[in-house]
Amino acid sequence: MKAFAQNTPVQNTTARTTAVPKSLERHYDLVCRACDHTMADDGLTLRCPENHAPAFLRTRYHDRVPAVSPESEGLYRYRRWLPVVRTLPGAGGTIVYRAEGLGRALGLGDLWIAFNGYWPERGADLRTGTFKELEAYAVFGRLPERPPVLVVPSVGNTAAAFASVFSRAEVECLLVVPDSGLHRFATVSDIAPSVRLVSITGGDYADAIELAERVSALPGFRAVGGAWNVARRDGLATVLLSAVEAMGALPEVYVQAVGSAVGAIAVHEAAARLIASGHYGSATPRLLMCQNEGIAPVHRLWHKGPEAHRPVGKEERRAATGRVYADELVNQHPPYHLGGGIEEALRTSGGDVLRCSGKAARAATELFARTEGIDIEPAAAVAVTCLGRSVREGRVSSGARVLLNITGGGRARLSTGLRDDRPTRPILRLHFSALDSPGVLHQIRELFPTAEASG
Repeated sequence: MKAFAQNTPVQNTTARTTAVPKSLERHYDLVCRACDHTMADDGLTLRCPENHAPAFLRTRYHDRVPAVSPESEGLYRYRRWLPVVRTLPGAGGTIVYRAEGLGRALGLGDLWIAFNGYWPERGADLRTGTFKELEAYAVFGRLPERPPVLVVPSVGNTAAAFASVFSRAEVECLLVVPDSGLHRFATVSDIAPSVRLVSITGGDYADAIELAERVSALPGFRAVGGAWNVARRDGLATVLLSAVEAMGALPEVYVQAVGSAVGAIAVHEAAARLIASGHYGSATPRLLMCQNEGIAPVHRLWHKGPEAHRPVGKEERRAATGRVYADELVNQHPPYHLGGGIEEALRTSGGDVLRCSGKAARAATELFARTEGIDIEPAAAVAVTCLGRSVREGRVSSGARVLLNITGGGRARLSTGLRDDRPTRPILRLHFSALDSPGVLHQIRELFPTAEASG
């Protein structure tokens, strides 16, 4: 397989943000997955303006062959295949290595790990401990010069990543998180005044999404867009670019724990770009998506069980979310039935969706620490568990070239020296029972007095 080419180095500056060279500004177009409508990007567009069934926009890069920019840091090495017009110094990225220890334990002879987190001995430096930083760096890099306030609902990991990146960039951002996710900010230091954190007491991720949608409709605010934001997907797609650069080939099987499945969709899209370049074969990696037992919307939809379309009440939803092992995998409205969404990615890749118990995932956490020497996050443990099960059941061949995305790890290392009682203080705390109050939007709008003018 052809290795990635290298761009001619571009001189970096010591400025807080580094502009991408003039020749690379908006070095891509946006193309609708449903109707092929093509448009220039303003850094904020989320959807096709044409009237048709929902479908993702995708980026079409002017460079059809992948290349690395060796002078750039972290994920920005792949900036020719990122929708960015600026970069942020000190950005982290994915590290990829062949995992012989875990591979032996799982019965795999060609297992590769894409590690996203903090592991300085191996060069991993995502300082909030998860691959959500890749999204935040890419979203920042895509923004126009004077952006509105971005509104980001999160279980905690995504918000922590945006808090870290947007604080360093001094860009305004509103984070909406249930109280149960505040512990994920423990390693985020010095949240800038430009970033405001609002928490929901007694609520869950769905409550955060609902509030964020209402705030995003206010003048001067804009939804970050979840899976609809091409920067979020292409930022996560650098996981595969890093892997192919290390492996020299596409994996046969790609394994990841999913909530909204943005990362898995992103890898599927990146694989299509690599194949279209003419240098990486024609076989799309088979996607293996992994979820918790108990509440697994993607698994339920894919396997078309009797519960697939049963509406879930808020109280039942909150109770179920509180019982799962990895609450970051709970998204009640994943992008499933739409052009370029989960169903299409699974079907075209010959993929599948598995789930596992919390007990099995805890055992996988211990196995990974024993064989690879680093702690991993609950979602990553779910992926390890489901991969092991797939090998035992014959779903994945022992000789397959497998890429396992460890979506978060190293938080124990990050936490060394931090006080256990280090507080995370939201600027505003709201009880879930009061979210429908008209005064809530007024309270939030007052947090950003210049929002309407900037929007």
